[in-house]
Amino acid sequence: MRARELTGDALPAQLRPVAGGNGALPVTRDAMLQFLDFMDALEQETDQALPLRHRDPYFHMMLFLIRQHLDAKLVTVTALIAASHVPHATALRRIREMERQGLILRRTRTRSRRSSSLHPTQRLLDDWFDYARCVRRLTSSVLAPAPTETDLRDYFFAGSYGPDSSIRMPAVCAPPLALHPPLRILAHADPTFMAMEALKRQFEHVLGVRIGTRALSIDRLRAEALRNSLARQSHYDLIAVDLPWVGEFASAGVLQPLDTMIEESATDVADFYSAGWRGGRFAGRQYGIPIQTTPELFLYRTDLFAEAGLEPPRTIEQVLAAARRLHRPERGLRGIAWNAARGTAMGHTFLMVMGAFGRPVLDLAAVEGGFDADDLTAERLRPTIATEAGRLTAEYLLELLAYSPLNILNMAWYERVAAYTHGDVAMAYGYTALAPYFQYASDSPARGHTGFLPHPTGFTGRPIAPVGGFLLGIPRNLAAPRLAPTWQALQFLTSAQAAKLYILNGSLVTPRASVAADPDVRELSPLIGEVDAMARSGLLQYWPRPPAPQIAEIIAICGEEMHDMLRGLKSARAALAAAQNRADRLMASLRRPAALPRP
Repeated sequence: MRARELTGDALPAQLRPVAGGNGALPVTRDAMLQFLDFMDALEQETDQALPLRHRDPYFHMMLFLIRQHLDAKLVTVTALIAASHVPHATALRRIREMERQGLILRRTRTRSRRSSSLHPTQRLLDDWFDYARCVRRLTSSVLAPAPTETDLRDYFFAGSYGPDSSIRMPAVCAPPLALHPPLRILAHADPTFMAMEALKRQFEHVLGVRIGTRALSIDRLRAEALRNSLARQSHYDLIAVDLPWVGEFASAGVLQPLDTMIEESATDVADFYSAGWRGGRFAGRQYGIPIQTTPELFLYRTDLFAEAGLEPPRTIEQVLAAARRLHRPERGLRGIAWNAARGTAMGHTFLMVMGAFGRPVLDLAAVEGGFDADDLTAERLRPTIATEAGRLTAEYLLELLAYSPLNILNMAWYERVAAYTHGDVAMAYGYTALAPYFQYASDSPARGHTGFLPHPTGFTGRPIAPVGGFLLGIPRNLAAPRLAPTWQALQFLTSAQAAKLYILNGSLVTPRASVAADPDVRELSPLIGEVDAMARSGLLQYWPRPPAPQIAEIIAICGEEMHDMLRGLKSARAALAAAQNRADRLMASLRRPAALPRP
């Protein structure tokens, strides 16, 4: 994806979730703020209407604490006393009582501990979520006829506080991270990390430390992570790691193994989708925690297919038939968009489509449901490019050219989804991480008219949804005093609470089953439920891009040779032979260190 570095606002306004249709957005923060405003106004009306009624200081301090927490603002003792509407001494006694009851958390702000801030605890937040649900139920039953489910969702403080399974707003960490600021994150420029940037102020409030994020496009990100590993001490605390890089980064000493920290923590490994979690392993050790698990799916315009009387394409032959039928350049519509830009983008397409023909790019052992991408011993690292599956893949890509946009040979991750978003193509291969570009764009003809399928299969393949996405890892050369607080930050940034916030702020992917099951998350788009169903059916697989240390270079080789083939510079047979020979030479010496890519 050719993306800009992040500055200021993360996700463009036209690509953020919008209300209505598939973009219905129950925004947690706004929903609760509306409820707090309602309760505050009700309290004032009650005071004025009923005699001998006195304001409750506990109530008003809780209102103030939660409102400030949602706005990521610090609360001092003086400010909370002012919000209580009672004398100074009385308010102090009430504050101490709330601390004893575990409703208020006091966090020191300076090394001298003379200054502190007050925050609602997780217990207080949860109590108010439950209270909001109770008030909604009671007012709905007393003041209105039996409401429909739509009525309940549209009620002024509905959203994240109705169903019992909703994941709650996070409370602040106590104590704050013992980290000299900022928390330094090297990220990828995609909607999930854009959502993290949009949430930076709130996350800084939760963690108690400033956050500095640098987001790069995928090739520049890999290059920067490798360069950073050569420094005496890491310039970053956390780095985003594309799944195929895990073997390379582990072998080159880029990443810190996390097994001991995972075992000693409360990390719920079972909540992560298996393919995403296992993609972070190499040689039996875990090197990252998934922050997004995003399969590459086949996208198609349901309205155009219905108009033409076509069935959803589940095989390669059906894709080509639909492309021929829907390709109408004279109307500004072309058949299909895909990654065909030279290098990494084209290489990814070759590996993914080869997987649809039932063969990985390395000679992995076949197991039930696919191939064993955990076994990357030397005998399993033989490239399989010049095989029958490779030939069928090359021929399929050549056939696709006739039904593709004119700029297809310059098209990568963002460009193919942009073409689909703008209505320029009827079908596309695309990662779900970029689905917000058409799911949340109110002017996109694809919004509300998109079907999602696993990769259409070749003659011998089986349906799979090849998994991509990013992990957050800790650099191996991170200064020792920063390791423990960085691990604490990593746990929060990959938590279910954070994952839900990413989705409510523009992302459409999650690595966790619990987040996909959250009713507010499912409200946003059918895509989330569909991916969850694919995961439960075993369709999410990471073997098409196994995390071998040399996989990034193999992808680049395939991307260069196949690009030459598509340009007409080589025949399919010659391109496959050249790619096989180059990959064989690369794998001949497994001890050769990985070359640094060009920035």
